[in-house]
Amino acid sequence: MKLKNITTCLLLILNFSLFAQNSTKNDLNTPESVGISSERLKRIDAHLKDHLDKKWIPGAVAMVARKGKVVYSTVIGTSGINNQKLKFDDVFRLASMTKPIVTTAIMILVEEGKCTLEEPLSKYIPEFKNPTILKEINSNDSTYTSEPSPSEITIRQLLSHTSGIGYGFTNPKLSGVIYGKAKIPDGATLDNITIGEKMKILAKQPLLHAPGTKWTYGLGIDVAGYLVEVLSGKNLSDFCEERILKPLGMVDTHFYRPESDESRVVHLYTEINGNLMDAMSFPQAKNQYYPTRGAKSYFSGGGGLSGTAPDYMKFMQMILNGGTLNGTRILSRKSIEAMSNNQIGDLSINTSGTKFGLGFSIEVAQSSYRKLGSVGRLGWGGLYNTTFWIDPKEQVVAVLLTQIYPSSHQRELYDKFENLVYQAIVD
Repeated sequence: MKLKNITTCLLLILNFSLFAQNSTKNDLNTPESVGISSERLKRIDAHLKDHLDKKWIPGAVAMVARKGKVVYSTVIGTSGINNQKLKFDDVFRLASMTKPIVTTAIMILVEEGKCTLEEPLSKYIPEFKNPTILKEINSNDSTYTSEPSPSEITIRQLLSHTSGIGYGFTNPKLSGVIYGKAKIPDGATLDNITIGEKMKILAKQPLLHAPGTKWTYGLGIDVAGYLVEVLSGKNLSDFCEERILKPLGMVDTHFYRPESDESRVVHLYTEINGNLMDAMSFPQAKNQYYPTRGAKSYFSGGGGLSGTAPDYMKFMQMILNGGTLNGTRILSRKSIEAMSNNQIGDLSINTSGTKFGLGFSIEVAQSSYRKLGSVGRLGWGGLYNTTFWIDPKEQVVAVLLTQIYPSSHQRELYDKFENLVYQAIVD
């Protein structure tokens, strides 16, 4: 069978298996059936091939669906594993694409009456009682001064990144020094530690600002992951598997996986002096064997999941559908509305026209300088060059996965991919 025919068959299979509730055997047709131009979609192929030919990416998987039908799916390049070609079911470290899933876990518990968004975090994790705010720090010896916070962290602030909790790697002179001394990881780790013990230590570190006064991207969703454990009585992995991943049919998405899965886990690449190199060849590379080795005891709510592009499409479609997929309801429509609306008021997340909800960034004003997307578009991405978005207006979901950190071409890769999806809408 020719490659073109194989690709066509695969696209039809993905159409039927991913979103069966919106498709029948009779309407599994072309992208044109949902207002997308097949000819214009080919421009995405050219874009990804250009990045591959320039050695800006080792490979990528990209998928797009509209109105519940997959209209575009492609895989290009290699996985880095014995030079084998990348496959649709290869596994990527999702990093911060974990955050919307763990936020969903909290919203499930809100719906069950286990907590409310306005309650103080300390009600359930007492170590967060009486927080302090950082005043000054001596980076030479890690000493600092702090003052009492005027308010406590609420669960809403935790989920919207306005709690004052940061990341070590994004602010190495402040939170990096403090969290490093306390041995608090920035996310997924191979070490024999638990999220509970480290989040209790994090609770005693000073906040970077008073809760609710700034938007600061940080470890809040790791704390939320521990909150899931406290409220549910189950570890974060088990809760997500039972309440989100398995019900949605996300069979290839997990916090940890057996060592035998290493033949499916895409290699992590890095860019050194403009050259793309396989990070797995550097023994000192941090967490290079996550998620198949190590203690497998630390469930990072902010970055611990690994999975496939087809799996993540199911999660996005559930969000777009108002909380349900193929007859299975994960959340109510009202919870999806809360997640999809601005939760940070007039605060800025340093991106023009962008606010933050619960688990997602939100476009609240048409960007005049970057992309063609709609107002109301939800999205986020992961550290290792993964990105997704959900557009309720156009009924589009899309995901693009690579594995590179750092990458000087990330912005161009993302923005042009998004524009090329939107320019293919012709209805």
